[in-house]
Amino acid sequence: MAAAQATKKNGLKSTITVAMSNYLEAGSIVAGAGGLTLWVEYLKLDDVKLGLLGALSANGFGSAIGALIGGVLVDKYGRKLIYKYDLLVYMLGVLLVALSFNFPMLLAGYVITGIAVGAAIPAAWTYISEEAPAGERAARVGWGQLAWSIGPAISLLLSVALAPLGLLGSRLIFGQLFVIALITWIMQQQISESKIWEEEKAREAKAKALAGGKAAKSSVAELFKSRANLRSIVLLLGIYCFWNLVAGVMGYFMPYIYQRVGGLTSSQANLLQAFLWILTVASTYFVFIKFGDKANRKVLYGIGAFMGIAAWAILSFGGMGMAELLAFVVLWGVAAGFGAQAFYGLWAGELFHTKYRAKAQGFLFSTARVAVGLISLVVPSMLTSMGFAASGMVMIGFLVIAAVIGVVMAPETRGKTLEQIQEEVYGRDFVSHPDESISRTG
Repeated sequence: MAAAQATKKNGLKSTITVAMSNYLEAGSIVAGAGGLTLWVEYLKLDDVKLGLLGALSANGFGSAIGALIGGVLVDKYGRKLIYKYDLLVYMLGVLLVALSFNFPMLLAGYVITGIAVGAAIPAAWTYISEEAPAGERAARVGWGQLAWSIGPAISLLLSVALAPLGLLGSRLIFGQLFVIALITWIMQQQISESKIWEEEKAREAKAKALAGGKAAKSSVAELFKSRANLRSIVLLLGIYCFWNLVAGVMGYFMPYIYQRVGGLTSSQANLLQAFLWILTVASTYFVFIKFGDKANRKVLYGIGAFMGIAAWAILSFGGMGMAELLAFVVLWGVAAGFGAQAFYGLWAGELFHTKYRAKAQGFLFSTARVAVGLISLVVPSMLTSMGFAASGMVMIGFLVIAAVIGVVMAPETRGKTLEQIQEEVYGRDFVSHPDESISRTG
């Protein structure tokens, strides 16, 4: 009993250590958003340069590239590999942003930070899922989601506190991300490798020996040879890509929208958005962590999806008075704690076989971030040409698609081990002999 409790405690400690990457990643996205108007004024940025920053940063193409690279590497060389190097790249990126004095330097910092952010995402969600007990997987994934929400909340609160310093305040926020990244990197050197990944690699080595030294290939293209994989990809892209088109725009542009459309000051906009993230932190803990392993997940997902749609309907059609802004912040903030991203992190770790769990997440996250990158290129111009109400209707459309796909296709995986889920998704033959059964799955 004591040994089991110690193992559980160590597993939770490793989960929180890995989840700190989520804190840094989301914090860097929102830190950029919080100081966006300051950079616009300092560097005289037009809509095109503003769109490039959003598109190539951790909110878009930068993280998309990193996710593809990270997903392949951590499936091939281990979940722990990414933690040896990733935050070193991240620290270089945020340091460049903190010290920027021209647009190319600022853009380079955003791109480097984005690549580091994307590379860590598949490793984080995969590691957390594989190390979690069967009856606590949603709760463990929830800790990753919690850290993701705390990062923006702190970055935005710091933006308000340091507002009197102007651009120096924004630089200091990126400086604190550098310090926390250094501490986290030191902590992450102490985590152990995923046991499930080690067992899969041992099985592959045995299969290779029996096959006379010929290793089975496991490429990104292999994902699409399995009908079971394709079903999971449709579900996860459907909920995360469309939801993230809205969340990605919000994560980077919402304080800017509050100021440009709603007439708020920079401090008011950041404080309002910080309140939204604080609600997400509370909702993640009190709903997703507490009930994600107990309640009907399809019902939870549906409630969160409906609240998100209602939030954008109020903001788009009700104007940007204080009552509408508060209603929007409360509805979206609470819903995001147990919404599409939380369930994406959970299901993406459950629905793919160990041999390509991380590369599947790399592909999915990369696709979602490319989509955000594309829409980020046009958001400033879209607001100018279409107006906010019409732009809001586009966001509502994305949310409705994500809601329908999630409610219709949501799997029931509560309390099951990853091995049990794999057998249900792929069939017993694949789980026993995955290298021989690719074409027969589904």
